[in-house]
Amino acid sequence: MTSAIRPFRIAVDDGVLDDLRARLRRTRWPEAELVGDWSQGAPLAWIQDVCRYWAEDYDWRRREALLNRFAQFTTTIDGLDIHFAHVRSPHPEAMPLIITHGWPGSIVEFHKVIEPLADPTAHGGSAADAFHVICPSLPGFGFSAKPMATGWGVDRIAAAWAVLMDRLGYARYGAQGGDWGSAVTTSLGAQDPRHCAGIHITLAMASRPKVEGEPTAEEARALKGIKHYADWDSGYSKQQSTRPQTLGYGLTDSPAGQAAWILEKFWAWTDCGGHPENILGRDELLDNVMLYWVTATAASSARLYWESFGAGRRADNRVTVPTGVAVFPKEIVTPVRRWMEDRYSDIRHWREMPKGGHFAAFEQPALFVDDVRAYFRTLR
Repeated sequence: MTSAIRPFRIAVDDGVLDDLRARLRRTRWPEAELVGDWSQGAPLAWIQDVCRYWAEDYDWRRREALLNRFAQFTTTIDGLDIHFAHVRSPHPEAMPLIITHGWPGSIVEFHKVIEPLADPTAHGGSAADAFHVICPSLPGFGFSAKPMATGWGVDRIAAAWAVLMDRLGYARYGAQGGDWGSAVTTSLGAQDPRHCAGIHITLAMASRPKVEGEPTAEEARALKGIKHYADWDSGYSKQQSTRPQTLGYGLTDSPAGQAAWILEKFWAWTDCGGHPENILGRDELLDNVMLYWVTATAASSARLYWESFGAGRRADNRVTVPTGVAVFPKEIVTPVRRWMEDRYSDIRHWREMPKGGHFAAFEQPALFVDDVRAYFRTLR
């Protein structure tokens, strides 16, 4: 049956790992950058050191086992196999919560928050805050299948998530997301208000600036982020939204290239004090890169940009379900409440976080869990 839910376990072939190590050892390196910082991109010395570690010291089998502690499944929705972790809470009154990653992330982003969300009493919390956690891989990402035809943009993914929650037997649920996950979560709240009790997001991708007179401090901060992104940080997005196939050849062939393409964003978008390893461990950074490398999803993941920018979006994506927003200070563009109110008509929760960036659950798991619990506590 196409609606069947099939158990899944990550099990990468030895040949894939042998090939990875051989490619890393044969990398043809460019010359070093001509500056003493990251302004020309990821520094050669660091990427070389990461790739040496990746080839010689990184233990995928140990990391694979850690990821496999989460119960995982696949199911076919709209003709596409969707991979997801599904961690049921031991607490019977738990609220179902679907959490969605973005690019260049994966389910690895949530590896530190799934267990505290599902079993709060084992992590210093209350059973009243428990969730059944559903964490899918976006189509074309990780262990979900790659779309074989166009049309898999944000809104179609959100529709698939609604089917997934229904198939799992959840008639009422919450949704959370960042990056593309925030866009999918927004669309899910708009499309399925009968079942989606509320959403929680960290990025308001669809909000447009509307400044009247002198900007407020909140608006000025967001406008500064918009300008920096446009001037220095958006080249990857233009490439992925216009020519994802061209990009895919290099990234699918070169693990060093794939690593640099992804890891540079963990420098740019985390609250890391200038270096991603100040906030995230090398192994977990590589775990995330591995979910792109071993599945050869550089091109298919990039196509989400091609699918989702411009035409093809729902005309009415207004969200009437309750909405919670966590504003992390080093987000690419920090949300502005007044800019959001046209689309999100029932913003019930707004919290300025003391630290953290774009990869909220990955960088600041305790703050993330606390805020998700606090918001959904109001909807139980």
